[in-house]
Amino acid sequence: MASRLKKAAQSAKSNSAVDQITKKLGEVAASLSEQQMAKQVMESAQQIWLAGLGAFSKTQVEGKKVFETLVKQGEALETRTRHVAEATIETARDQATKTIDLATGKFDKLEQVFEARVHKSLNRLGVLTSKDIEALSAQVAELADAVRALMAQEKRATVARPMVKKPAMKVAAKKVIAKKPAAKPTTRRK
Repeated sequence: MASRLKKAAQSAKSNSAVDQITKKLGEVAASLSEQQMAKQVMESAQQIWLAGLGAFSKTQVEGKKVFETLVKQGEALETRTRHVAEATIETARDQATKTIDLATGKFDKLEQVFEARVHKSLNRLGVLTSKDIEALSAQVAELADAVRALMAQEKRATVARPMVKKPAMKVAAKKVIAKKPAAKPTTRRK
């Protein structure tokens, strides 16, 4: 039994030694994993830095090409936008023209109705309008032309007839002088 106890004590010591070794290995592993993690972070930072430098270098080399490409895309976009804007403006103009035409038509109709009512009212009152006066002026001008034509025709007819002289006595006998009756004096009332 004593040998068993020795063995058990040795095994307990060896267990504690194993525990110590395991503990140290764990600490070494933890420190290694921290060091590896730190190393990985450093490597990642280095790669990010190098990627940034590469992008900067590429931008310097291809910058002109990218700029020209962006300018072309901008011109294309501007052209499309301009066409859309012009179409929108044209549509707005057409709509405004239609609206103005509609409003003008309604205004003209309203004006005609107003003029008709005013004309009726003036006719009821016996007032002549400018159209009536123009019509009367035209009729007067026609009548004046007709009178002139008749007078010219009469003159031609008298020139065509020979004039016969009448005896002076007969003409004097035919003239009767009408005398006016004497005026009566008027009396004033007081």
